[in-house]
Amino acid sequence: MAGKNFNPDKDIPDLSGKIIFITGGTAGLGKESVIALAKHNPEHIYFSGRDAKRAAAVISDCEAAVSNIKLTFIECDLASLASVEKAAKQFTSKSQRIDILMCNAGVMALPPGLTEDGYEVQFGTNHMGHALLVKLLLPTLVRTAEMADSDVRIIFLTSTAFRTHPKGGVVFKDLRTTQDSGVAGQWFRYGQSKLANILYAAELARRYPNITTVSIHPGIIATGLVGNLSLLNKGVVYLANLGRVKSAVADGTWNQLWAASEDKGKIVNGAYYEPVAILGKLDKESKSEKLAEELWEWTQKELDAYQE
Repeated sequence: MAGKNFNPDKDIPDLSGKIIFITGGTAGLGKESVIALAKHNPEHIYFSGRDAKRAAAVISDCEAAVSNIKLTFIECDLASLASVEKAAKQFTSKSQRIDILMCNAGVMALPPGLTEDGYEVQFGTNHMGHALLVKLLLPTLVRTAEMADSDVRIIFLTSTAFRTHPKGGVVFKDLRTTQDSGVAGQWFRYGQSKLANILYAAELARRYPNITTVSIHPGIIATGLVGNLSLLNKGVVYLANLGRVKSAVADGTWNQLWAASEDKGKIVNGAYYEPVAILGKLDKESKSEKLAEELWEWTQKELDAYQE
């Protein structure tokens, strides 16, 4: 990895008293993040996913490596707003604070489809699911940020593939369609959802400056997101990245773990980072405060039925 020389075992500080929530914690980067953070004495780690059996394996692995770690699995399907709402309520029924919210889960290069709620499937999962989770946890996040010596973080995982977004960035009028446009369309749709992660993080930072919110690209890592692609799409990923795909999944967590644990005075609130700790280059759409505000307002209107 380029950028900052970061070693999670040595560079993550003591996390005593901190409550952490990681989405997509049953596999890949999420699982590795749970394990890495568990080594640094947090008060409690909550993690979500769709597979209770995988969750049990994560808990078993953590407990074998770290004594007295408190872990709680919360079932959540980000493609279902009802499931996200249930997960948020489950969390808030158990905890009155949250110090680190890592929006890690995601899908990539899916064929045309819609979520349970009628959104284009990648946008609905990668953006809308996390946007609702953030909305429902904001009162807890804000309350924690008001506590003495608090340091609240929200980390959105995005991708350099945000640059494959359609013209204009986000095609709002078509977000409740499959936006089908051939083989290349799945990457346009993926880029649109990852652009939304960058824009939403920046807008959250502007609206809630007491919370450190960033978006990060983990690098090109051989997680299940890549492994489950079609042969054609695997070829696209490997060719586009000229052999820079990393096989060690744990290495792919460094940027998000850095964002979760670095001294907040060294982090630019609302920024987009590439691994590790490098301010990423943004295009016109991803730098647009106007587009970020439009996305925020559109999203809040869509989620209006869900109250904090």
